[in-house]
Amino acid sequence: MKVFGEIRHEQVKIGGESGKAYSSLRSTDLFSAAAIMGILALIVINKAGGLIYNRTFGDGLNQLGTNDYLVLAGTFHGVHAITTRLSPIKPQQQVGADGIPGRPDPPSGLEVLETENFWLQCFNTLTGTKFLLFTDTLQTNVDIAMRKVYDLYADYVTKNPFYQLENPIRCDTFDRKLNSYIRETNNAR
Repeated sequence: MKVFGEIRHEQVKIGGESGKAYSSLRSTDLFSAAAIMGILALIVINKAGGLIYNRTFGDGLNQLGTNDYLVLAGTFHGVHAITTRLSPIKPQQQVGADGIPGRPDPPSGLEVLETENFWLQCFNTLTGTKFLLFTDTLQTNVDIAMRKVYDLYADYVTKNPFYQLENPIRCDTFDRKLNSYIRETNNAR
């Protein structure tokens, strides 16, 4: 199986701004050439930075160990928190007609990590849960896919009376619906 070499270029979107950083990170750990096909993986991180769900979609993906996924979740959580604090301060909004200033948007932190081989898109919920969706670079409408994944989570995980928030997600209905949606999305390409 052929595996991609080094990542030479990364584009990081922080708080709505894009910047470039160069790195010698290796992409051999997670994604192989045979597996590039739409949505590659999903990782869900709780508000404390703990890994609560991870799933890869495709037979050609190189599998990481459990500890590697835990390190990835914790590292991303830390980087997201730091980039949230690094976001530029926005100018004060004008006072509304009722005399109350408008509420500023919360800083967003790291939203997209773009490499030559894959994209990582982050959706941070209001409760602090982060959804990391790994896609190939040709995948379109990632925002729509992320919204659908979040809707499935809301419908089949948070409404499950046996699920406790912030704990690992073990919900068969969610797994089935998610796999069905990802299969449908990847086959439509």
